[in-house]
Amino acid sequence: MEFTAQQIAGLIGASIEGNPDTMVNRLEKIEEATTGALAFLSNPKYTPYAFTTQASILIVSNDFKADKPLTPTLLRSADPRAAFAKLLEAYEKVRLNKSGISQYAFVAKTAKTGQNVYVGEFSYVGENAVLGDDVKIFPQVYVGDGVEIGAGSILYPGVKVYYDCKIGKNCIFHSGVIIGSDGFGYTQDEQHVYQKVPQTGNVVIGNDVEIGANSTVDRSTMGSTRIGNGVKLDNLVQVAHNSEIGDNTIFVSQSGIAGSSKIGSNCQVGGQVGIGGHITIADNVRIGGQSGVNASVKEPGSIIMGTPAMDFKTFQRSSVYFKKFEELVRRLEALEKKTAEK
Repeated sequence: MEFTAQQIAGLIGASIEGNPDTMVNRLEKIEEATTGALAFLSNPKYTPYAFTTQASILIVSNDFKADKPLTPTLLRSADPRAAFAKLLEAYEKVRLNKSGISQYAFVAKTAKTGQNVYVGEFSYVGENAVLGDDVKIFPQVYVGDGVEIGAGSILYPGVKVYYDCKIGKNCIFHSGVIIGSDGFGYTQDEQHVYQKVPQTGNVVIGNDVEIGANSTVDRSTMGSTRIGNGVKLDNLVQVAHNSEIGDNTIFVSQSGIAGSSKIGSNCQVGGQVGIGGHITIADNVRIGGQSGVNASVKEPGSIIMGTPAMDFKTFQRSSVYFKKFEELVRRLEALEKKTAEK
């Protein structure tokens, strides 16, 4: 779609300097922009690009002064970065403005769909599933029997949601996300043969949750694996059966939670963190990347790091000795040898 400088200025509340009929059809970075693109200038470090960019429209601050000729039509704004972010949001809404059920999709007769629902090609919506208003199901998505998806949620291509799972409003699941696969539950008999424990529960996800590509949330053995409102999971995050994550907690890529652990609200978990099973993490806890947490953290607001995880300041002090460990061993061996010679 194409937009004029006049239309964009009206959307972001900017003044126009140049041709109001200038057309653009995409958003690009100022240093890489080409004709037909819109870019913005916020960081003074990028000011030289204002005079070399091929962008057709450039958003600048109200106090920007051009000391030599430039090509783009200028849109002057109090905060160019915020204005550009508003445009990105509007562009995203236009991109996602899809509705209707593809003739190549399967939607069970007992499924219920709200208004303005989109179901893309080769997607499957099972028996008694419920899709709220404005739900977007992109191609090759599987929605199992009895699944409920709240209004405004988006499932990108390749998402799989197993039976009876419940998803809140305005959630975003990126490609490859799997919700409700079996938890890792087995028992061993006398011959050491593993027997599968049926996973009969489900997954319940709150509102405004975003889950990155190829992340997985396992269904519970009984009851529910629960993810609270506003939770954000990066790509490649594993949430095991019967675990719980509190509201507005964030997990960075390649982190994992073992079964039946409970993570509080407003926590921040770094990349490649491993959280052991059957432990509790208090609210507002921050966990540094690559930490191994194998015991409960009871103090709200704690900052921990390391394996096994410890108070962050203790870890920093200890890291000084970690680096000198080989030297300390040599000195200790020398001292022992000297003492033995006496």
